[in-house]
Amino acid sequence: MNRHTAMPLALALAAALLLAQPAQAQVAPTAAQTAAYQGLHAAAARGDVGTLQKLVAARADVNARDAHGRTPLHVATFARQRDAIRHLVQAQADVNALENDRYDAVTIAAVADDEDTLRLLLALGARAGQVTSRYDGTALIAAAHLGHDGVVRQLIAAGAPLDHVNNLHWTALIESIVLGDGGPRHQATLQALLRAGASHALTDRQGNTPLQLARQRGFSEMVRMLEASGAR
Repeated sequence: MNRHTAMPLALALAAALLLAQPAQAQVAPTAAQTAAYQGLHAAAARGDVGTLQKLVAARADVNARDAHGRTPLHVATFARQRDAIRHLVQAQADVNALENDRYDAVTIAAVADDEDTLRLLLALGARAGQVTSRYDGTALIAAAHLGHDGVVRQLIAAGAPLDHVNNLHWTALIESIVLGDGGPRHQATLQALLRAGASHALTDRQGNTPLQLARQRGFSEMVRMLEASGAR
């Protein structure tokens, strides 16, 4: 192996490792855990608004935690129970709470590509720019990694920080390249970030620019978009 092939190989290995990790880091309730829930957690998982209202009226703790630190709001977000989310927030549930793996409801919805739930959470006052996860990232970085371009556009419109650098030394723009597949949704993600003004000059830990990373991965359309934006 020569020095010209070593860096692309290292990037490929790093990307393969990181592609698996975020899915493991964000853990939805299992079927067994959901079946064992009681009180607000159970009602949130079912979307049972009537029971939620009764429990809230009886002064149940709307920010109670399960063994993984999930509140009823987290559970309702995983289950896409939007009416339950609305009622929990009206009952003063913390819409920005982090569970044990440091995910908030916004990032849960972003990773799930759940645009409707994300739209509701943002309308209810959830923050688009919280630092979340073991990677000290953001919902925008997670969505860019996965090529969830509609989510990315929502988060940009909500004021998510475009150039936040996580502890892997990657931005949302960089992740759309190094952890993406170069296909249409990752291209749309990159285009949305570029149009919003995300930096194409910030580099990874090894000093590679987004343009260099796209070239190394053979993503010709991404190369074209970056060059058109003035990237070097």
